[in-house]
Amino acid sequence: MEWKLFAHLRDAAGGDSVSVDVDAGATVEDALAALVETEPELRPELFEDGELADHIRLLVDGEDAFAAHEGLATEVGEGSELALFPPVSGG
Repeated sequence: MEWKLFAHLRDAAGGDSVSVDVDAGATVEDALAALVETEPELRPELFEDGELADHIRLLVDGEDAFAAHEGLATEVGEGSELALFPPVSGG
């Protein structure tokens, strides 16, 4: 399974995507745990007080994991596309 990373998350991981292995029936939470195990430098960028930071947007197949799915409990399959976006600002 592949995570797509954007902005400073891409910089922290040293690339715009990270492949992780998860078992069948895995959830977004499982895939996220595999991501930070593979790329531990992402942990402080993604978590606050042990929880996914409120400012991080997490997409599953192009849709917000929390608004359109079941958040971290969303089941993911081998073909699922996962993406993480930090807040982006500019003018």
